Amino acid sequence: MHRLYDVFPPARAVSSLFSSDLSRGFVIFNSALILFGLWCFVFPISRGWRSAAQLTWLWVGIELVNGVGHAAWALAAGAYRPGAATALLLLPLASFLGWQLAKRPAASLTA
Repeated sequence: MHRLYDVFPPARAVSSLFSSDLSRGFVIFNSALILFGLWCFVFPISRGWRSAAQLTWLWVGIELVNGVGHAAWALAAGAYRPGAATALLLLPLASFLGWQLAKRPAASLTA
């Protein structure tokens, strides 16, 4: 079984920024990414921070790049690649959230 950080150079590079143990670095980075998304909802959005829209757009952008990267890699290879299943969740989720953000004025971005 291939681990994403073993076969996908961007995942290896990002994982190595957090730990010399790529497995640990991968878990740290992905956990931080999920926690950032949750933090955006719990604090900036729920509390009506002025920066809520910008922070949430940042998360949407990261997830769109992540999802498109995984999907494109699998399509280019013509086969399943690690992370492609996650991309099927990330792309619609990030797209939906981006669509919702685009429909609302930044000042009304509250839960």
